[in-house]
Amino acid sequence: MTITAGTEQAEVAGAPGALTESPAPEAGEPGPLRPLTGEERGGGSSGLRPPAAIVRAARLIADRYRATLLGRLRLARAACVLPAAGLLILLVVAATGADTSWGETAQRDAPRTISATQLNLALNDMDAQTANILLSSGDSGTGEGRFEESYTKANGFYREAQETISRSLRTLAASSEGDPATEVVVVTLTDDFAHYQELLGRALENDSHAGGKDAAREDYRTATDLLAARLLPQARKLVDANNAVYERRYATARSDLAVQRIAEAVIGVLLIAALVLLQVRLARRFHRVFNPGLIAATLCGVVAVVSGAQLLTITNDRMKVARRDSFDSVIALSRSKAIGYDANADESRYLLDPDRRAAYELSFLDKSQQLYGIPGAGLDTYDRKLDELWAAYRKDREDKRFTGEYRRELDNITFAGEREAAEKTIEAYAVYQRDDRTMRRLVAEGKQREATVFCIGWASDTSNAHFGGWMKALDEVTAVNQRHFDLAVQEGRGALNTRGPLAGASLLLAAGLTVLGLRRRLAEFR
Repeated sequence: MTITAGTEQAEVAGAPGALTESPAPEAGEPGPLRPLTGEERGGGSSGLRPPAAIVRAARLIADRYRATLLGRLRLARAACVLPAAGLLILLVVAATGADTSWGETAQRDAPRTISATQLNLALNDMDAQTANILLSSGDSGTGEGRFEESYTKANGFYREAQETISRSLRTLAASSEGDPATEVVVVTLTDDFAHYQELLGRALENDSHAGGKDAAREDYRTATDLLAARLLPQARKLVDANNAVYERRYATARSDLAVQRIAEAVIGVLLIAALVLLQVRLARRFHRVFNPGLIAATLCGVVAVVSGAQLLTITNDRMKVARRDSFDSVIALSRSKAIGYDANADESRYLLDPDRRAAYELSFLDKSQQLYGIPGAGLDTYDRKLDELWAAYRKDREDKRFTGEYRRELDNITFAGEREAAEKTIEAYAVYQRDDRTMRRLVAEGKQREATVFCIGWASDTSNAHFGGWMKALDEVTAVNQRHFDLAVQEGRGALNTRGPLAGASLLLAAGLTVLGLRRRLAEFR
């Protein structure tokens, strides 16, 4: 038989119904030739089969489509996760800044400003009590004619004022570290106070010896000049400097919060919009109405945005209450109290030093105008005009014909009970002003002893008692504002401790649930 192996193989391969496996073609090469079936040769059930190149092209298009959809899903996931991360970072930065501001306000700015006002007040009180000691001590050396109650209480108040000044200077020295300008003022003030104490001590020592009243009066006069020329201006400078530091911090914090609130609203809207649009897109593409993970993520996103907005809004509002509504009044009232003590000291100086009575009378009027300013009023008309303007104000609170620290407080009434306490203070002030005219009339009538008793005595109908009532009413107004300052700080910090963690946890959940909600959809492409 002459048939070759190759011919035999060809015949076998071409035999009807013969099944053989052909090797897979290399990429880009045509597959092996094979007989066409009836369906491939004819139409319908016997139509032509598409070439392999068309099949591969169709598969490539499908793969690209699948790849594009996968990319879109990943991009949508990033569009939801990134705003959540951005909002989390924003809230962390805002919360950290607010916490720092609250800490500086409550532990540094407000306390050292209050210490400066207490220093200012105590300096005036110490000087006034020295004058009261010299007035009530009687004859030098013998003590004859001494007003025992006034003398004893004046000595006690003198020591209390001295301790307050020393404590305030220590507090201000510690808090001024790192602030060269304030530190210099504190050091200078401390040195001047040491000299001032020396002068007062010498005055009191001279007053204890026979015939030493004139020498004591001269030493006291020198001490008072030092107080007016150096100590009080430096103390007021410390008040203004520390209050200015608080004001700058407040302005910066409020400015930052304004920007952060806008940014939080924009990012929050983008986050919620991205989650909602992704939910709608998935429902249309995959014909599934709900994606539980994305629904939960959207709810968490809403909670986070609302909590973040509350955090920033409460912080902004509480900072305003702490600064503008309460602490501004605390400072104004503290200033007015220091001025009141200085005015009260002017009365004692007026009685103690006849050679300077005209100067001390003008000084008293100036301080009265600082508290309740009445344009054009002198001591002879001040009482009458005060009563007239106050009656007009009680009828119309828009009547602004008087000025001063009390006008500033009345224009900043915010809290329940504050107006009643402020009005009570001014009415007590009016009583004290009338007492001053009574004291000066007694002096003009030559009744020096009666004037002294009326000025520094402790009976209920004396000027001193009415001064105490005025200061008590003033303290009540200050206490109202101080309580709301403390409450504002507490509420501001409370918002950081509640809304902050809630917003942060919600954002983390929103991001995690978004990833989890898309996990099954993305798995379909593997």
